[in-house]
Amino acid sequence: MAKPVGKYRWTICALLFVATTINYLDRQVLSLLAPELSKPIAEGGFGWSETDYANITAVFQFIYALSMLFAGRIIDKLGTKWGYAIAIVIWSLGAILHAEAVPVGDAASGILSAFGIIAVPSVIGFMISRAVLGFGEAGNFPAAIKATAEYFPKKERAFATGIFNSGANVGAILAPISVPVIASVWGWGMAFILVGAAGFIWLFFWFIFYDRPQKQKWLSAEELEYINSDKEDVAPVTEPKHEEASVKISWLKLLSYRQTWAFVFGKFMTDGVWWFFLFWLPKYLNAQYGMQSSEIQLPLAILYTMTMFGSIGGGWFPIYYINKGYSPYDGRMRAMLTIALFPLIVLLAQPFGSISFWIPVILIGIGASAHQAWSANIFTTVSDMFPKKAIGSIIGIGGMAGGIGGVIITKTGGALFDHYKALGHIETGYTIMFAFCGLAYIIAWSVMKLLVPKYEPITDM
Repeated sequence: MAKPVGKYRWTICALLFVATTINYLDRQVLSLLAPELSKPIAEGGFGWSETDYANITAVFQFIYALSMLFAGRIIDKLGTKWGYAIAIVIWSLGAILHAEAVPVGDAASGILSAFGIIAVPSVIGFMISRAVLGFGEAGNFPAAIKATAEYFPKKERAFATGIFNSGANVGAILAPISVPVIASVWGWGMAFILVGAAGFIWLFFWFIFYDRPQKQKWLSAEELEYINSDKEDVAPVTEPKHEEASVKISWLKLLSYRQTWAFVFGKFMTDGVWWFFLFWLPKYLNAQYGMQSSEIQLPLAILYTMTMFGSIGGGWFPIYYINKGYSPYDGRMRAMLTIALFPLIVLLAQPFGSISFWIPVILIGIGASAHQAWSANIFTTVSDMFPKKAIGSIIGIGGMAGGIGGVIITKTGGALFDHYKALGHIETGYTIMFAFCGLAYIIAWSVMKLLVPKYEPITDM
């Protein structure tokens, strides 16, 4: 009788899930506090305009985008274990650094002052903090996708990616529940400090439980064989002396493949949609419905709970086609076409929003769920077609494209909202932005399919 395969690979998936949860907790603290921080100075805020807030969030996205290009490369060189560890240390420190920019007299300011850090109540302070956060967070997805490729055969990768990627939704759920409470009790700055500190706790478990599959003492021989069951990904018999082989593939070579450009365009068109929802939904509910931070908690928690189903269900969806005999890539593209149709429902958010704020919350929740399903699959198209040694670099290139798309959406949104706010019709600005969010996926899928009409794995690296 054959021995059971084993399930240790799911322990690694759980670690990736927790890291992604922390990642999204850190990046969402600011958006939840934005309605309060944007209040006039006389009311205890900073008096930010929509453009000020757009500039702060755009710095994060711009640095994140640039860093993604190098993050994947660095992780390919350092290896998953140390690459991921360094990334989470940097982004956790960046999250804590936000407390520097809160008003003097806040509880966090006293803590930071003890370490010689002076509180800077300015837009510049937040920009610097967001830049550090973006630089560190750029390492999360290249490292997580690389770890998934190391620990899972191709047929399970989208499902595993969907599970760890659902950490983004859990983080988005936990943030509106915890951040306003922490801020109300200990001040805004302490919210940044406590959430940022979670990354260092995760780091302890990462070093205990993670190692390369070939060196993993808790991984059975049967499970290792199952992980390496994809013929082209079988590990060489002779292990390199370094933790991972340091193989350098030029960016020019990577950019010469249509498969690279398909991934790049898909990320460019759709990443900004998720970031728009993440950074602007609290502002939207505040601007259009007059809701304060404490009132936003429940709608956002429900919305992001919906997205968990999209992330996990979207990761499972291609298995239906793969089991019917399609290649992993072709099955994934069929699933992604169906997924790309769901965001179109976001087009109805504004026309029916006058009935109740719950209408746009639910419709945007469906669109955001579709994004997470899309994200689980678009990431996995890379490991479908590229060898493991290039995955981090390709994810980094696509991540940079997605970040640039996010910057464009954020800056466009800020300008539109200020323009229509001055005219007394800010809802028109949101209508325009929601229209793009609804259409982005079907456009992205069409171009991706045009570039790579059928499964073509890269074999000449």
